[in-house]
Amino acid sequence: MHYTLHQLQIFLQIVEKKSITKASEVLFLTQPAVSIQLKKFQEQFPIPLTEVIGRQLYVTDFGHEIAETAKSILEEIQIIDYKTKQYQGKLAGKLKLSIVSTGKYVMPYFLSGFLNDHTGVDFSMDVTNKKNVIHDLEENKVDFALVSVLPDHLDLETLPLMKNELFLVGNALREKSRKGDRELIFSKEPLLYREEGSATRNAMESFIQGKNLMASKKIELTSNEALKQAVIAGIGYSIMPIIGIKNAIDRGDIVIIPYAGLPLKTQWNLIWLKKKKLSPAALAFKEYIIKNKDQITEKHFDWASKE
Repeated sequence: MHYTLHQLQIFLQIVEKKSITKASEVLFLTQPAVSIQLKKFQEQFPIPLTEVIGRQLYVTDFGHEIAETAKSILEEIQIIDYKTKQYQGKLAGKLKLSIVSTGKYVMPYFLSGFLNDHTGVDFSMDVTNKKNVIHDLEENKVDFALVSVLPDHLDLETLPLMKNELFLVGNALREKSRKGDRELIFSKEPLLYREEGSATRNAMESFIQGKNLMASKKIELTSNEALKQAVIAGIGYSIMPIIGIKNAIDRGDIVIIPYAGLPLKTQWNLIWLKKKKLSPAALAFKEYIIKNKDQITEKHFDWASKE
């Protein structure tokens, strides 16, 4: 057999994505190029690795076994690369994070200096909702997570980064033309929510229930960016973290509406399982954050402490 590491990588992506088209997108290759490499790889085995039924590609049981072996081979190759870099005096390894979606406005600033200093570190970050972030932690899929509300059922180490505040917000023109007391926003106006499992949604629902407010029409959106654009478009009102809408506020597209009990105040926290044995790359990142977090916050988020 004369298959290449490149073919192993391609086949593994096909198995994971269950699609040649999706695999080609991840690999930044054309679909014909991926198909050709899959064909060359399959020709080296007497048993089919995949089969096409209708227009759907399926991986055979034998194909799944080959994929597991391919994954192990590629991981061993990666270890060789890391060890080579370590002998050269470079920090090397994997660093994996899972962060809540609003955290995408925060985390890159705490990462850039570290990743620029340690080019031998391979990095991946999943941006999702709180429910999935906590699941990633529970399943030990990541080194660290970024959340604004701490889960109370896990034994965690916690490193506070900066404050997080949520305000009642709406479109500037809609709010200017609205009539009646502010309390009527919740009973008369459309309210924009994040999806189930989002910390932003949980905070908004807790506030409304705690104030015994009657919520009117509910509209659900599955990302913070979609929620922001819906507010800008004047579709309705929401309670949102200011970290993701600062520019829209500065432009005058969104206005903060003062309301008793707001803003809701939480804290951005980097968290990890106490029982987890952190890799050299993860330990180095933790030390970098401890040493530099105040300076990073002051440089990039000084406005947040003045709100």
